Amino acid sequence: MHVLVTGGGGYIGLELCRQLLERGDSVRVVDRFFFGDGPLRALAGRSDGRLTHVAGDVRELDLQWLDGIDAVSHLAGLSNDPTAEYNPTANWKMNAIATERLAEACRKRGIERFVFGSSASLYDGIGPGMFDELTEVQPRGAYSISKKYGEDALLRLSGSGFAPTILRQGTVYGWSARMRFDLVVNTFLKDAVTAGKLYLHGGGWQWRPLVDVSDVGRAHISCLTAPLDAVGGEIFNVMQENYQVRQLAMLVAGSLSLHGRRVELQEAPLPKLVRDYRMSNLKMTQRLGFTPAVTVLESIDVMLAKLPLDDVGWLANPRWYNIAWMSVLEEVHAGQRDFASIY
Repeated sequence: MHVLVTGGGGYIGLELCRQLLERGDSVRVVDRFFFGDGPLRALAGRSDGRLTHVAGDVRELDLQWLDGIDAVSHLAGLSNDPTAEYNPTANWKMNAIATERLAEACRKRGIERFVFGSSASLYDGIGPGMFDELTEVQPRGAYSISKKYGEDALLRLSGSGFAPTILRQGTVYGWSARMRFDLVVNTFLKDAVTAGKLYLHGGGWQWRPLVDVSDVGRAHISCLTAPLDAVGGEIFNVMQENYQVRQLAMLVAGSLSLHGRRVELQEAPLPKLVRDYRMSNLKMTQRLGFTPAVTVLESIDVMLAKLPLDDVGWLANPRWYNIAWMSVLEEVHAGQRDFASIY
């Protein structure tokens, strides 16, 4: 299979590319390389020519990207609430409009398989309960609103010759060649290592559905390879388990204690925006026979084995934090807010 991975130089994209190459597939990556292309070039060097990449912006679709492509995993765009609120215009153009245009182009080309990395944040704000793919969502932020537009566009285009699949991915954690420390488990681990202290806002009772980055990659591959009648026009929740934030803090603190590091847990006031929701992944298990299985504890162990725990400077590098890196680039480029012009 020859797969186009948009956003293939990112946190999830790099892991998906690695897994596709291990399967023997060929991969074409389209990415802005906002955070650099070093990890992808390293992966390409080990791919026997099966990984190629194009520096491109999904807002400026080039139909040549689709030449020879059998399937698409679409991950490009701004990746969470803070980045979307930081530049709502860019978020809308990338996550909503570009998704729709790419899907229209794939349909015209006869590329049936199209997997879209959507977000479980669509369930936020509904209220208490366990949500599944039939739950009526009420997105309330720029990020989730843009993802819902992308979902609706795909479902509208779904039909003969085009069979898109939507993955509502939980909050991701774990090690990637393009690391991020602005995701709750990864952030807790970084804070525990660098400060020896974790803050539980409002006691940390909020629920989040979580999933390891390697399992997100496996979920995409499951949908890329499943019978089309099982995945076409379908939405799947992707998560390993629902956790309360305080549970995550305790798991991180306990893991660090095994390395001789004491971590203090402190309560703190709630922020203005509180994210609190749970969801079920039963549909993916029943329909595809795939259930994300890498636990938070297992993922923490992997990260602790790979991280330079005594190199605080490395952990503080703004490249590992989306908003911090955007701020750095804005300073370098005289405060420009149009990400297309930043690089």
